[in-house]
Amino acid sequence: MAAIHHSLFDRRIVGRAMLDSFKKLNPLSLRKNPVMFVTAVGAVMTTLGLVVRSGKESAGFVFQISLWLWFTVLFANFAEAMAEGRGKAQARELRKTRTSTIANRLREDGTIEAVPAERLRKADLVLVVAGEIIPADGEIIEGAASVDESAITGESAPVIREAGGDRSAVTGGTRVLSDRIKVRVTADPGESFLDRMINLVEGAERRKTPNEIALTILLSALTIIFLAVILTLGPLGRYSGVSFTITSLVALLVCLIPTTIGGLLNAIGIAGIDRMVQKNVLAMSGRAVEAAGDVDVLLLDKTGTITLGNRQAAAFLPAAGVTIDELANAAQLASLADETPEGRSIVVLAKTYGFRGRALSELPEAKFIPFSAQTRMSGVDIDGRRIRKGAPDAVRAFIGQNVPAEVLDSISVISFSGGTPLLVAEGSRVLGAVHLKDIVKGGLRDRFERFRAMGIKTVMITGDNPLTAAAIAREAGMDDFVAEAKPEDKLRLIRSEQAAGHLVAMTGDGTNDAPALAQADVGVAMNTGTQAAKEAGNMVDLDSNPTKLIEVVEIGKQMLITRGALTTFSIANDVAKYFAIIPAMLVGAFPVIAPLNIMGLRSPASAILSAVIFNALIIIALIPLALRGVRFRPLGATALLKRNLLIYGLGGLLAPFAGIKLVDMVVNALHLI
Repeated sequence: MAAIHHSLFDRRIVGRAMLDSFKKLNPLSLRKNPVMFVTAVGAVMTTLGLVVRSGKESAGFVFQISLWLWFTVLFANFAEAMAEGRGKAQARELRKTRTSTIANRLREDGTIEAVPAERLRKADLVLVVAGEIIPADGEIIEGAASVDESAITGESAPVIREAGGDRSAVTGGTRVLSDRIKVRVTADPGESFLDRMINLVEGAERRKTPNEIALTILLSALTIIFLAVILTLGPLGRYSGVSFTITSLVALLVCLIPTTIGGLLNAIGIAGIDRMVQKNVLAMSGRAVEAAGDVDVLLLDKTGTITLGNRQAAAFLPAAGVTIDELANAAQLASLADETPEGRSIVVLAKTYGFRGRALSELPEAKFIPFSAQTRMSGVDIDGRRIRKGAPDAVRAFIGQNVPAEVLDSISVISFSGGTPLLVAEGSRVLGAVHLKDIVKGGLRDRFERFRAMGIKTVMITGDNPLTAAAIAREAGMDDFVAEAKPEDKLRLIRSEQAAGHLVAMTGDGTNDAPALAQADVGVAMNTGTQAAKEAGNMVDLDSNPTKLIEVVEIGKQMLITRGALTTFSIANDVAKYFAIIPAMLVGAFPVIAPLNIMGLRSPASAILSAVIFNALIIIALIPLALRGVRFRPLGATALLKRNLLIYGLGGLLAPFAGIKLVDMVVNALHLI
């Protein structure tokens, strides 16, 4: 929790939040925020009342109450701005990914010159050795190396990149961990992978949710209607002989416009953010939590989200005439000097067959061959035995003969299931194959079943081939998958789903996921991912556990239910206040409407003061409910609407009549008017 506290109250976050809160007061942004629209109207009218208010004691008291009420709503907006802190996705974090790299450019005469990476152009040749950053996007034309691509993909496991084939492409900003490679630059400045990601993120824009659009229209319309009513009361009062001061009209407007829901919406948003923190999820805004409750399509990146991110040994498949214990023992010996995650997993799998982990120092007579990106094998020479384990083509070249048919069948089965085969050989004899596979995180299938029951479609997005993607999607219980997806494909898919009327959530952890995370209605970045991904999303899962999305959706739905219930109460409350006090204000001029003054309010001044005080008290009374939330029930939309109308709609209609009358009795008993 200390880490969470530090993240929420980082000085940069607070500073950015304060700036955001003042930006919200910009008139150009009022159309985007219904709460600020209501607040702005209250601010203008209350300020007008301050300038021209009457010197009468009662009028001043009415004004002070209305001013306090407006500041309550303004503070609620500022408080949510503090909670939103980090705001929407910004491409600046992607730009920070760039480093001032010095490249070893090869001249035509074979000598090397050190130049800034920004000076590299297409077709330039650079030499990159272990420990150095690849200075630009390119392709390997000589050598092979283990490359750490976590800064781009979010995957912790290094990958092998080598000259020729589909594994020759490298990305600027990634780090070479072993060996040395010669790279031909394939992108001019401004055309690199990182530049494309920046352009895509800058072009992404989150939409308003349907609830937000509906609330904008409703609150704006009610504010305009009540503003028109108040503007007609002045001339009407002079015509009928009833005098309304500017202060009274301002107080009445602040009372009648939807200040109740204006003060509560932000409390609901803050409460939603707090519930997310309790689940170890940082939500950047209450709007993100609300959108989570409406999501009906969920897109998940595969590596690091659905799978653990590292391929691990799952099974030993021995050749004919070879026992599984013999294969497991040989595979473990050949993997002792292999420090890759795959090699470590083979050692662990062999332990399940009774072979304890052995240290290199325990076998001083052995000659170990560590894994190399050049050979794509590891092994050991011990007691006259030469044991090797590695890629099938590398082992085939080592033994110098064909692989047995049954082992080829095993390789085909592994490949068809989406796994990666490794061969184990001793001398010229093939002992069998090792099945490496992406490990699906536990509990996903049950969680995806719950998503399906909630009407949420789950789609896995991966850059893997269709065979691997299909196998992982089937094991995880996904509804659908998209294979060989590029960042542009992810972004295109999200926009097409949104164009079809769906609200889309996206999870990811890599820089290549940043554009999709920025475009999605709910972008959940894994905490183990890149900084660019975390900045692009509007939520960060500190546990990097996609199964937690169930809780995220349920919290979002509870927030929507709470918002709907309190909006129903508040709108009914505002309308009831209008019918409760207007007859009392006009009964002196129009005695015929006396029967409508069913509460028998003493005077227009008493009615206005009672309504303003009641309005302030009802906001305070509802704040605990807004913070606690209405209990989530998996009801249909029709049943939920009926329940809200019966409990909160009826309550909102009755509360002003009883409340204003009680306040009126107290006001008159204390001779405040």
